[in-house]
Amino acid sequence: MKTLFDKFYRNLFLGKRLFFGLGCSVVLFLLAFFFPWLSDIPYLFLICLIVLLAIDLGLLYRSGDNIFAQRSAPERLSNGDENELGIYIENSYPFAVDIGIIDEIPFQFQKRDLWFETHLKAGQHKIISYFLRPTKRGEYHFGIIRVYVQSPLALIRRRYNLGQAEMLPVYPSFLQMRKYELMAISNRLSEFGIKRIRRLGNSLEFEQIKNYVSGDDYRTVNWKATARHGNLMVNSFTDERSQQVYCVIDKSRAMKMPFEGLSLLDYAINASLVLSNIALLKDDKAGLITVSETLGAVIQADRKAVQLNRILEVLYREKTRYLEINMEALYSVVRSTLKQRSLVVLFTNYESMPAMHRQLPYLKKIARFHLLLVVFFENTELRQLADEPATDVEGIYIKTVAEKFIYEKRLIAKELNRYGIQTILTNPQNLTVNVINSYLEIKARQRI
Repeated sequence: MKTLFDKFYRNLFLGKRLFFGLGCSVVLFLLAFFFPWLSDIPYLFLICLIVLLAIDLGLLYRSGDNIFAQRSAPERLSNGDENELGIYIENSYPFAVDIGIIDEIPFQFQKRDLWFETHLKAGQHKIISYFLRPTKRGEYHFGIIRVYVQSPLALIRRRYNLGQAEMLPVYPSFLQMRKYELMAISNRLSEFGIKRIRRLGNSLEFEQIKNYVSGDDYRTVNWKATARHGNLMVNSFTDERSQQVYCVIDKSRAMKMPFEGLSLLDYAINASLVLSNIALLKDDKAGLITVSETLGAVIQADRKAVQLNRILEVLYREKTRYLEINMEALYSVVRSTLKQRSLVVLFTNYESMPAMHRQLPYLKKIARFHLLLVVFFENTELRQLADEPATDVEGIYIKTVAEKFIYEKRLIAKELNRYGIQTILTNPQNLTVNVINSYLEIKARQRI
């Protein structure tokens, strides 16, 4: 009996109309004190309020659970993207109800105002959709769904604790990967800013004759096939295949810097996943190396069907370290693992010229045997400071220092190019597009 009373008490909440009715009752009692002819009205009003309250209680509690709610979520969430989730809710009451819903989302989102309101008729059901954008990989624990139900009288609310607690893992941005994959299949990568590179040389092999799609080179039109089919047909050629593409990710403290909620490491991980997928679509072999003060994961380049999942699982678990990168360990694994000339894409970050010079001897050694592409990041906050107009001496000083650091980044890129090392200096937002552009250009110019 006590348990039943506790459950009833904890799941009963007073509504605004009940508070308003109680307030009106107090006012009537005060008026009756000054106007005796009103003495019976407050009691009648209070009795009516109690009767309505009893009716409302009966409506909401006369039977068992009349509300069903369940969370609809994917098996895993995509880091840095807007992930759609839903709440399915169904009303089994024989009357319409007003419903308030609180979904207990993980603490990582730091949202305390996730409140949904809806109206359901008798027997009606709805799906309420909302979006969450995680900014860290790992495990995200969801709680239960709390549903607050009001009858048409709206004097009280009954709370239902529905659904189940569950854990959803947040993986590197597989939504971004699928988006680029679909665009690559349909030959529409230019919509993301991917440039079409003019192919050089004669090593391209004929593959098939296919229908023309937007973006195909008009110089490859096959006029005989076009005349036979009545549709515009083009010759399709293939690049050289089975070339090795390794993404090397620096996990040191230089990659901890945040940008729009994500760290530079997360941007590098997302870009590596997209690049690996594009390389596999081009029939190349994709591999992965992670390194910080010690060597991390090493996945040898392959193009098997399970290769992308292997890379995804490794990237899911990678975390930033707080020491400098061990370039000697990186050079050793590159020399021992990479048996043929490969494209090595190193995702790292340099804030000063001395930091780059400490790594330069090993970078030059790697570039002797492989095509090395060093990707590092612009400091977007410094760019904002440099672009702001200076209004006083302090502003001029800050603007000058910001421009000095920006110029030093350009000098780093120029210094690396001087030793035959290709570089990409990019802001985090354009990282994926710039890396894919460089990969496609390298493929078109047959540099691997």
